[in-house]
Formats: sequence, C-alpha cells, structure tokens
Amino acid sequence: MSGVYIVSDSSCDFEQDETDLPNVEIVPLSIRFGSEEFTDRRDLSVEDFYKRMANSDVLPQTACPSPGAFERAFHNAVDAGADAVVCLNISSALSNTFQSAQTAAAAREGGMPIHVIDSRSVSSGLGTLVLEAAKAAAGGADADSVLRRVGDLIPRTHVVAALNTLENLKKGGRIGGAKALVGSILSIKPLIDITGGVVQEAGRARTRKRAMQWLYECMMGAGAIEHVAVMHSGAPDIDEFLDLIAPDFPREALRVRKMGAIVGTHGGPQMIGVSWIATA
Repeated sequence: MSGVYIVSDSSCDFEQDETDLPNVEIVPLSIRFGSEEFTDRRDLSVEDFYKRMANSDVLPQTACPSPGAFERAFHNAVDAGADAVVCLNISSALSNTFQSAQTAAAAREGGMPIHVIDSRSVSSGLGTLVLEAAKAAAGGADADSVLRRVGDLIPRTHVVAALNTLENLKKGGRIGGAKALVGSILSIKPLIDITGGVVQEAGRARTRKRAMQWLYECMMGAGAIEHVAVMHSGAPDIDEFLDLIAPDFPREALRVRKMGAIVGTHGGPQMIGVSWIATA
C-alpha cells in the first residue's frame, strides 16, 4: 500500500473486525497477574481477563509496549509500502506508551516520516480517533491531512465513565484528580471525566441507576455530538443503559464494545463509559 499507515496501542479497545483494517496496526500492552505475564488480546482474551481479575486477590498490572514493539510496527509499515506513519497513543498522563513510541520513532530517524501523537484519550475515545485517521488515510489523505484531521478531533473528544468502585483506580495509582472520592469509596458510584487524558472527579452517585442517568445527562448536555460509543467492563446491566439512552441515541447508531484489560484493570469491573466527539 502507498499512503499513510496508522499505528495505535491496545488501549483503544478495538475488536477483531477493527484490528483487521488494512492500514491499521495495533501494538499490544501487557498484563501481569503476579508472576504471569500476558500480551493483551493475543494470549489473554477480554473474557478471560475479567474472569482472572474476579478470582484474583491482587490487582493485575499493566505495562506499556517496548520501543522494539513499536519499531516492528513501523517496519511493517515500510514493508507495506507506506509513505508515512501516524501513531496515535493512549494519553501520556495515563501510560508511558506514548514515550515508548517516541523512542521507537527516534531510533528510525532519517527514514520514513513517523508522527507520534498523544491522543489525550483512551478506550473508545482513542478508538474513534484511530478509526477517523484510518478512514482519512484510506481515502487518500496524505500525512499532513491526517494530522490535521486528528488535531481537529482531539480537543473535541470526550470520555466519561461511571465506575462501580474506585478501588482499582486507587490501587493502580491512576486516580489523578479524583482523590476526593476515596473517603466515601464504599458508599458511592464514582463518576469520572477522562476528557483531556487525565482522570478527574465528575460527581458521585448513590445508586447504579443514578450513575447511568448521569451518563445520559452528560450526553444530552453536550450539545450536538457525533461518533458516540458506549464501552463497558462486563456490566450486567449494559442493556438497561442502552435502553435508557435509546430515545436519543439509538443502539444501531452506536459503537458498543467491551473494555479490554488495559482500561478494565484500572476502572474495575462493571464500569460503563461513553465517548463522543463534539461537533465543531
């Protein structure tokens, strides 16, 4: 292929039909359960991850890809005949993955242009950016045009979530601006805003139903939005949430996906998240 090759990491929570896109490569992060290490989605499925986490006494750990893993992806772009690479990664405030990709790109300096971008997002927020970059590249856009498209979308990308517990974020050290929630960790459903790539407290809900209502109100209060996606970490009531928002956001118009291990490790089980892009 000639044109632009898109690289991202597995925190974008792509499913198989999306990872098979011809001009996209996803570099996996790793998950550790004690002494056991797994490659995200390659030798540990999403379903098996949640089963293991439910039966584990310790929080699993995640690790960013090595620079070598990104170098291999960039080399694959060369082999595919690409003119340039645009590499979109999980927020640099949440992971060292962006820095690892930068290191890999620097090691190939002087060759094919490689543009490493901090998405300032995660999960379906990052996934939407990757899909839009891939769509532009598949349509014949050059690297500068893809970069302009991504640069326009990043500040308009929003991610909010209702957690069932804050325990995983607390243990994992990703709690950021939500520290004030810790004191009442057992009696609330934490509401967080990851827009801008940092975990921030957005509110507290006393019940699961109220947490779902808050997500819906966020969507309704955002004005005109597009590319709406709903993600969840094994939420048994996900259909209830989809029914709640259906009058304004029909299920067939949404990307509905299961959060993978990278986000699930820190957000915990039964989380529901929503991402969208505000229209300009």
